[in-house]
Amino acid sequence: MGKERKYTVTAAGSLNIRSGPGTDYQSLGTLAQAKKVISPDIEGWLPILLDDDSIGWVAAKYLHEPPELEAPERESAPLPVQPSPAIADEYDFSNKEGTIAAIKAECRKQGIGLAAQVAYVLATVDWETGHTFKPVREAFWKSEAWRKENLGRYYPYYGRGFVQLTWKDNYRKYSEVLGDDLVNNPDLAMEPKNAVFILVHGFKTGAFTGKKIINYINAAGTDFHNARRCINGVDRAEEIAAIAQKLLEA
Repeated sequence: MGKERKYTVTAAGSLNIRSGPGTDYQSLGTLAQAKKVISPDIEGWLPILLDDDSIGWVAAKYLHEPPELEAPERESAPLPVQPSPAIADEYDFSNKEGTIAAIKAECRKQGIGLAAQVAYVLATVDWETGHTFKPVREAFWKSEAWRKENLGRYYPYYGRGFVQLTWKDNYRKYSEVLGDDLVNNPDLAMEPKNAVFILVHGFKTGAFTGKKIINYINAAGTDFHNARRCINGVDRAEEIAAIAQKLLEA
């Protein structure tokens, strides 16, 4: 594989993006003329990074590589995704349908757009909340006294939300992103507007385990079993995979 290069689309009209290096491969979409892309150079066909972090292929002869004497474009560091007030204002978290709609909207906002990705996020919430689709505490069927006695390693920073946010460092991290003091008031992670953001942000960025949903579910394939690694190893992976498959088929 060669060095990473920048190109500009020169094809008249639009340029097909292929699922592999050749015209026999399925079209994944198109690129507009003058669109800038980044790719290594491979035998006439170039893999490019798409907006959902998946890979597509385009014919190299329709791309222009600016000469190195041109001033390089300044690449700004990506800003952290911020929670959207509209998610809290426009959706009704008091019922399952409203919560599902809010989760889908947050997925779209943060760039989790493939149907299989959204299905897996919803399946995770279904499982983690005991099928209630309401933010819950870790071992929610137990008392607070039980949690204090049995979760002493990280109490009071035990799991809360649509997915279990745990440990003080994670509460501090999301305090900074959300602008709410989850460290001094961990129960703020139970507020639906915070819980839905944390859920999707963790899947998108790999904040929970270092694994992102795009690692397992992308345009090239769907691995519902290993997608569980975004949250908690492969604990209950098969059960959650089955839920995700049903949601996707529906």
